[in-house]
Amino acid sequence: MSAIAQPVDILILSNGPGELATWVRPVVKALRSRLGNDPDQVRISLVLSPCVNASGQEAAIASRYPEINRVQAAADFNRFLLWGQARDRWDWRRRGVVLFLGGDQFFTVVIGKRLGYRTVTYAEWQARWPRWVDRFGLAQPHLQAEIPSRYAHKLKVVGDLMAEAAQIDPAQQQAIANQLNLTADQELIGLLPGSKPLKLGLGVPLSVTIAEQIHQSRPQTQFVIPVAPTLDLVSLARYADPKQNRLISVIQAGAANLVEPRSAIPYLETERGLRIYLWTATPAHDLLAQCQLCLTTIGANTAELTALAVPMLVLLPTQQQDVMRAWDGLPGLLANLPIIGRFWAVIILWIVIGQGLGWRTWWQIWAGKTINWDLVKTGLGLRAWPNIWAGREIVPELVGPLTAQTVADQAIALLADPERRSQMQMELKKIRGETGAALKLAQLVVDALEL
Repeated sequence: MSAIAQPVDILILSNGPGELATWVRPVVKALRSRLGNDPDQVRISLVLSPCVNASGQEAAIASRYPEINRVQAAADFNRFLLWGQARDRWDWRRRGVVLFLGGDQFFTVVIGKRLGYRTVTYAEWQARWPRWVDRFGLAQPHLQAEIPSRYAHKLKVVGDLMAEAAQIDPAQQQAIANQLNLTADQELIGLLPGSKPLKLGLGVPLSVTIAEQIHQSRPQTQFVIPVAPTLDLVSLARYADPKQNRLISVIQAGAANLVEPRSAIPYLETERGLRIYLWTATPAHDLLAQCQLCLTTIGANTAELTALAVPMLVLLPTQQQDVMRAWDGLPGLLANLPIIGRFWAVIILWIVIGQGLGWRTWWQIWAGKTINWDLVKTGLGLRAWPNIWAGREIVPELVGPLTAQTVADQAIALLADPERRSQMQMELKKIRGETGAALKLAQLVVDALEL
């Protein structure tokens, strides 16, 4: 533990849910291990900036990290950036460091200058503004060649923070297995249908049906949904209730009821009696690390699963074009209008699966033509983070109007092929890299304080 001569502030800048889980969380733990837990000596503040992938709950999530003393939500960021005014009129100590862990690296320069603090930037892809930043923690060695040699003294390769999620607590894992009544001969499958209504309306009933079909073929399987911190159980369960989610009948999916025992883990119970457990503790790394396979949407969750080296199938269902007509409220009304209804459906599909398709494919979708989804997948490019990082598909991405049976068949084949899953894990570990980046970055902060 490093000794601090006088009280200091560490201001962390970050933005989205992925950065909070895979960057901020391990770094604040490392900072406390280096600098101690006394906020009168070392106070850690987190300021969030706007992010297109944000859920709006990032401030609430970060407030539950015991290492952080103060949190400001993204809604108040612009005033802080322009005028230096925190919503709660925070005071600032004479000495401190601004640490970049997500957002725009230029924010670090502006805020560091205003507060008169040293600056440290974690650079995953690029190290920007080297003239004005005091220290850089580089995720990859090749980034050093991109910086002018006169700034070489500012650079240190710390490694990929994403790998820190691989540090799992065996005791906690055993406790989780006990709560799930998981035995050594059972397979645990994680279902990650998303966290926003646009994905949940289709993702939850599809996941329920996939789970039932896998379980029919492999009765040794158990299923768990790591519930996003932005969701409560009642809201999640609505998407599995045919009375509240008409998409269930449209896609001919199964339904499930929420069961909340007094002294056990809550679960969704399907019509066939299958229990899909609902895990509410976050982050769920100790749980996910025990899964033989996860079925997930695109997004930050694919980065977390990569960090944990968990084999996965990435699902991009495109049924929104059709199922929107069953939506309630204004979206359903718009989707059923002549001409504009199809236009509205295509816009939603564009949001869901991405923007990599050519105009001809979008016209075919709008016109209701038969689509070659293999070509669509090629046009979209790689969508899951491990595939993007590797530059090739190492985890399968399933694109199109996916049926539960199609996904279940692929999942069953993967579960029956331990050699293929082992190879996938090895590839994910290569992408993830070695652990230790958080401690190295924390030491850079200490070094900056001593400049």
